Amino acid sequence: MPRNVGSIDRLLRALLGIFLIAAPFVTGWPLFEATWATVVACLAGGVMLAVAASRFCPIYSLIGIKTCKA
Repeated sequence: MPRNVGSIDRLLRALLGIFLIAAPFVTGWPLFEATWATVVACLAGGVMLAVAASRFCPIYSLIGIKTCKA
């Protein structure tokens, strides 16, 4: 898989992934009283972390976007 996620994009995705995984357990927001919201947030956070780790985004590949320099 060719890389298509740049450094800034990778950092933002990693931060967002960490936030989405931690938010249901730390924030106390009423939204996360529903189990489905917690599951969706954790799954989305996991996807964000996976994309940040692999530096490959399938959606970017389909659209033809490349945020990395090389």
